[in-house]
Amino acid sequence: MRTKTELAESTPADYESAGELLRALAAPLRIAIVMELAPGPKVVHQIVETLGVAQPLVSQHLRVLRGAGIVRGTRSGREISYSLTDDHIAHIVTDAVNHAREER
Repeated sequence: MRTKTELAESTPADYESAGELLRALAAPLRIAIVMELAPGPKVVHQIVETLGVAQPLVSQHLRVLRGAGIVRGTRSGREISYSLTDDHIAHIVTDAVNHAREER
């Protein structure tokens, strides 16, 4: 838990950045994609198979997540392997999902 001093050191720009991050994570499919990438990198067809949604839809959401700096893609031949940019993202999403489970 952060102290009052740490919270006081946050700036409006920090809050704006946090808001942009949360907006990018606002779609349930994007949350599912982040949860899939939390253990490690995956290529699009692996995400499609696991989540059972169409490839173009997964690619569209990956594009949003990449634009927000949440995931990065690494090309290897014809495939792009996607991974989270840092562990903080996985913690944020995991905590949110766990919190939602508690609310039931």
